[in-house]
Amino acid sequence: MWLLGKLRVLSGRQVCSILTSHGFLEIRQRGSHIIMQKHFKNTTQSIPIPNHPELKNGTLRSIIRQSGLSKSEFES
Repeated sequence: MWLLGKLRVLSGRQVCSILTSHGFLEIRQRGSHIIMQKHFKNTTQSIPIPNHPELKNGTLRSIIRQSGLSKSEFES
């Protein structure tokens, strides 16, 4: 598996800012979840981000996998 190291603790807002810097847009928020979206040639990728002070490790790994970005983007 490619996500074997430790990830730093990130908040939902920090993850949103990382995704925004890679072309994702904040589409809407309902309750505690922010929906980020990016348009590609033939599809649109939507990722729900919990707006929590600390995201659980499994949640963060899932967001990284869905975004298609490398783990290193979320470590620096």
